[in-house]
Amino acid sequence: MHYKNLRIIFMGTPEFAVASLSKLYDAGCNIVGVITAPDKPAGRGMQLQQSAVKQYATEKGITVLQPEKLKDPVFLETLQSLQADLQIVVAFRMLPELVWNMPPMGTLNLHGSLLPKYRGAAPINWAIINGEKETGVTTFKLKHEIDTGDILLSETIPIGDDENAGSLHDRMKEIGAEVLLKTVEGLAEGTIQEKPQEDIQATHAPKIFSSTCEIDWNKESQHIYNLIRGLSPYPAAYTNINEKKLKIFSGNAEIRNHNIQSGTLETDQKTFLRFATCDGFIYIKELQLEGKKRMSTEEFLRGFRP
Repeated sequence: MHYKNLRIIFMGTPEFAVASLSKLYDAGCNIVGVITAPDKPAGRGMQLQQSAVKQYATEKGITVLQPEKLKDPVFLETLQSLQADLQIVVAFRMLPELVWNMPPMGTLNLHGSLLPKYRGAAPINWAIINGEKETGVTTFKLKHEIDTGDILLSETIPIGDDENAGSLHDRMKEIGAEVLLKTVEGLAEGTIQEKPQEDIQATHAPKIFSSTCEIDWNKESQHIYNLIRGLSPYPAAYTNINEKKLKIFSGNAEIRNHNIQSGTLETDQKTFLRFATCDGFIYIKELQLEGKKRMSTEEFLRGFRP
């Protein structure tokens, strides 16, 4: 079968998923429906905002479904009526079995790691936080346990020494889209052999919480630098100064001996601001004090008094 003859339902919500949907659409795939999150109030006016995936699908005239509950009988009946051969999930929520097991070819997922490494909600962040030199993307078939299904295709992506989660995210969404299209083509042609994951090699990438983002200045400089990179630009690593939260988006690590207490802030009030660690310093480049805008260290120091 040619991949263009497959009836495909695409499920996704954020901008990351748009790259994959766009790649499939531009390649001529028959996208018979898109499932995305319901519109949500956002911004100062709390006006309803459409997901990035809904905006794209609407522009292309693709049918959009936005169920509050994935087990809603009306939604399930509509989903069944679309008669999909294959479902594709990119950055969406967990699916009940009666949804992912509905199409004859099953449901495949694009994940931002080299599975079984970094299963979970935040694989891009944790790969950088943990100092990995490479990561990747993997397509796999969904089954009960999250991110454990049989692997279809994967591709390795190097991580730059100074790369942050934002830049890796942007590269990964494009590479992932390419791998996803190759997966659809291979499934249609019957040339892909599914490969079970080796659970013994699995690592995990849990959801990022506020407690994850708080910097412990007693840690090594490289560890802190990786945390800053792995959480930039969102949600951002932070520390507290003058009883206010200070988000740190970028900086440099300097490893050298000193006798300064970890966490001590030092500045010349003009060009540099640094925090002592157990084995050196973290020099801050971009930051945001609670209640203020994001700015460079030089801008910040014009109005800051420690």
